[in-house]
Amino acid sequence: MARHWADFQFEIYLNGMTGAVPRLPTDLTRLEELTERRLGPGPVGYVAGGAGDGSTVRANRAALERRRIVPRMLRDVHERDLAVEILGRALPAPLALAPVGVLSIVHPEAETAAARAAAAHGVPYILSSASSTPIEQVAEAMGDAERWFQLYWSKDREVTRSFLGRARASGFTVLVVTLDTPMLAWRPRDLDQAYLPFLHGVGTANYFSDPAFRAGLAKPPHEDPNAAVLHFVSLFADPGKTWPDLAFLRENWDGPIVLKGVLHPDDARLAADAGMDGVVVSNHGGRQVAGSVAAADALPRIAAAVGERLTVLFDSGIRTGDDVFKALALGARAVLLGRPYVYGLALDGQPGVEHVIRCLLAEFDLTLALSGHATPTTVGAADLTGAD
Repeated sequence: MARHWADFQFEIYLNGMTGAVPRLPTDLTRLEELTERRLGPGPVGYVAGGAGDGSTVRANRAALERRRIVPRMLRDVHERDLAVEILGRALPAPLALAPVGVLSIVHPEAETAAARAAAAHGVPYILSSASSTPIEQVAEAMGDAERWFQLYWSKDREVTRSFLGRARASGFTVLVVTLDTPMLAWRPRDLDQAYLPFLHGVGTANYFSDPAFRAGLAKPPHEDPNAAVLHFVSLFADPGKTWPDLAFLRENWDGPIVLKGVLHPDDARLAADAGMDGVVVSNHGGRQVAGSVAAADALPRIAAAVGERLTVLFDSGIRTGDDVFKALALGARAVLLGRPYVYGLALDGQPGVEHVIRCLLAEFDLTLALSGHATPTTVGAADLTGAD
């Protein structure tokens, strides 16, 4: 029998019989404010901040909020199944945890805690290239649970090749290539604090532990950390990459490849023409281009352009279960959740991330059922209003 994620609400109510209430809010939109109070301005700004004045962060939320769900009645939703197949992987729900780097700035257990939380509920964890924890260590923490690897595409081909080899050897099944960060955007919340963790060797664990990266150093990173940081900065990303360069990734990765950061239908078509398997419609959570199109506004056109050829995933702005419903109705096959799980991690470690996953999927399960659907696959554009 399929898991009913909505049963989490009864668990909460039953626990309340003994006077226990959830340690964190069940309204996930409240987590950011609590995290702002808990962490220093540097880490908070790095996670919550966006490009420019934050207009794209706000636009992402507004684009989802503008759409309204139109529930349907008297449909049999007694037995529901949120399970989906994405990129050949059987998932318990249309959700993965988005790649977020440098998680040690919010909690000492960092990526390991988030990965364990994802594994506990069968949700794919996407590990960032810029993690605080090496690839192999995260894999070990997850056992045989589903995990994907996000690549920041280095200027150094050998470092890229090494990363891909390490990820495959560690059981990562899907490659998620971030295209929208060939350089860091103008981010005033970070600039005002002069806060960039990488310059302190934070978020560089995969690089400092990599043999191809270390081959470019005169001394090991622990002996000359400043030289290691400068080497990292020199090769981290490459603004010169173009579409033909994707062939290199295909030659060095034998699983599905998904391109993250696609907002234009023509780019999605180019991805399909290049033999990619999917795209993530995303503006990096509003962190890269101030004034950018909202991700949810870009989603329907991309789904219409390539939905038959590619797996279309979505992130940027997802905060609630109804947001997940709306993203699916706009054409996504699944969503990636970012900031809310990071706030859960900051506030309560692995249990905090598990709380976020369970709340989001319980709310999605209930939204689905109360809108007349027993499975995510029946959700479509007719279930929304306010698209224009």
